[in-house]
Amino acid sequence: MKIAVLSRNPRLYSTRRLVEAGEAHGHQMRVIDPLRCYMSIATSNPEIHYKGQRLEPYDAVIPRIGASVTFYGTAVLRQFEMLGTYPLNESQGISRSRDKLRSMQLLSREGVGMPATGFAHSPDDTDDLLQLVGGSPVVIKLLEGTQGVGVVLAETRKAASSVIQALRGLKAHFLVQEFVEEAGGADLRCLVIGRKVVAAMKRQGKEGEFRSNLHRGGSANLVRITPKERATAVKAAKVLGLNVCGVDLLRANSGPVIMEVNSSPGLEGIEGVTGRDVAGLIVEFIEQNRKPGKTRTKGRRG
Repeated sequence: MKIAVLSRNPRLYSTRRLVEAGEAHGHQMRVIDPLRCYMSIATSNPEIHYKGQRLEPYDAVIPRIGASVTFYGTAVLRQFEMLGTYPLNESQGISRSRDKLRSMQLLSREGVGMPATGFAHSPDDTDDLLQLVGGSPVVIKLLEGTQGVGVVLAETRKAASSVIQALRGLKAHFLVQEFVEEAGGADLRCLVIGRKVVAAMKRQGKEGEFRSNLHRGGSANLVRITPKERATAVKAAKVLGLNVCGVDLLRANSGPVIMEVNSSPGLEGIEGVTGRDVAGLIVEFIEQNRKPGKTRTKGRRG
């Protein structure tokens, strides 16, 4: 097959691994920078041009679209879908996952466990908003933030009120969530492919840090997840319409709760910790599921 990888940087670990895995399976792989694509949006003969030339047809496309280029990146991916190219993850699913509020509402509607979450434009009573999520301490997240950026732990009601007032003054959109203290600064990253969790690791934040992101000094190790955690991760992927994703879970007293669903999960950490060839499994999934023009929108409406 001819497979395109939408990525801004061919030297990134995840991009390199996908290209290596595809070539090892005998496929033609090409890395395409989505920001250098331009499109003819026409009813009869839509086209994508890249570096001055019309792109030839591809059998499949693997989107590795960064959060900062979601809008244009998903537009390019949609154009591939219009041309009948099979997408590993559809543009609609990626758009859902990148909108924290939208994804939380969809997951909530389907009964997927999550921390108590509040959202408001300009609440008249900040104390009442905090009470909706169980009171302080709370985690305040910018809707546009990624990889732990724009996430604040407010340990007291006064601190939470100050942060909310400041964000409101900046006209920023944010969520307020209960702080799952029993998680102890750790979370689980479950890598879902199709309807299976193929790899999982436990990430632990460094001492004094409630965020467990590896690039913030966190550590990771192999973990055995429970059947309920496995089912929660798979259901979250299905609700958002994602074939491949990284589902971040917290172990709360009430059971596993979803923190975030990442539609372009990094492969370096999970492959290094688990020793699994995740890139190869992704290529195998495409081989088994790719059909021309199979771009029907997946997931729940919304």
